[in-house]
Amino acid sequence: MTAAQNGRDRGPIGLGVAALGNLYGARPDDVWPGIVPAAWEAGIRYFDVAPHYGLGLAEERLGEGLRGLPRDEYILSTKVGRVLEPNPDHRPGDTDIASLFDVPSTRRRRLDYSRDGVLRSVEDSLNRLGLDRIDILFVHDPDQHEREALDGAFPALEELRSQGVIRSYGAGMNQSAMLSRFVRNTDLDIVMCAGRYTLLDGSAATDLLPAALERGVEVVVAAVFNSGILATERPGADAHFDYGAAPAALIERAGRIADVAAPYGVGLPQLAVQFPLRHPAVSTVVLGAESPEQIVRNAGLAEPRVPDELWNELEAAGLTPPAILHPLSSI
Repeated sequence: MTAAQNGRDRGPIGLGVAALGNLYGARPDDVWPGIVPAAWEAGIRYFDVAPHYGLGLAEERLGEGLRGLPRDEYILSTKVGRVLEPNPDHRPGDTDIASLFDVPSTRRRRLDYSRDGVLRSVEDSLNRLGLDRIDILFVHDPDQHEREALDGAFPALEELRSQGVIRSYGAGMNQSAMLSRFVRNTDLDIVMCAGRYTLLDGSAATDLLPAALERGVEVVVAAVFNSGILATERPGADAHFDYGAAPAALIERAGRIADVAAPYGVGLPQLAVQFPLRHPAVSTVVLGAESPEQIVRNAGLAEPRVPDELWNELEAAGLTPPAILHPLSSI
């Protein structure tokens, strides 16, 4: 059984809820309460969050949105590595916008990949979520702390899994090289790779995805729109890629992809979502959303299936990274 088959119970599309933590700006009180119900109505059953998002606000709001829904019918992942604690330097009016979240800076993050840090983070997350269990725990962005994660966080997560406190564990990062080492050197079940296996960046295909297939590790792909360049039918001159201004060459390439896809009635967002799902190691694509309307749109991007003829044409033109067709794909 492939890793992707293992993940079919959560479906091809998951919801990343950083927006519930007021990413880039505050969500109005008449908007954010509708996000989780809209996702549920659209058939989404996988929700991903982190203490980092809004200094815990996203976990609190996600817990509120999930309250009353049947617990055995959805899967929830959160993350460890950043412990939240009171911020003694907070002053009225101070916000966390420097970290991209428009929330009062009454808390602060402390990087902690130790066993004690993991256990405290899990307990705090459960309290904020109002739940009695977490399905998946990811070690969050240990880029400069690989040794600490290997010595502290991963053994703690192994302990929690063996005790039945969590179902599975892994790591979530914006790079593939360290994730590949974690796949090979730990007994994790799943990884989340953001931005490194997309229509414009196929770097994870050279290291992470082969390692995941070899070890039977499931891959969840996030940031498939690469910060916005693939989020619209055609990127403008002001498009963003990986949190910065998109290079002109990438904008041109995305435009060429859009030109080839247009006669098929397929747009860039649909291609961006379905491209990673073609690989047998990939089970799920996690998408963010700022409103219920955006969730409905995103949930529909996994279907109808992009025709093989279009993929073949794009690949022949050298416009997409190499892909491996998913032998059991149902999208």
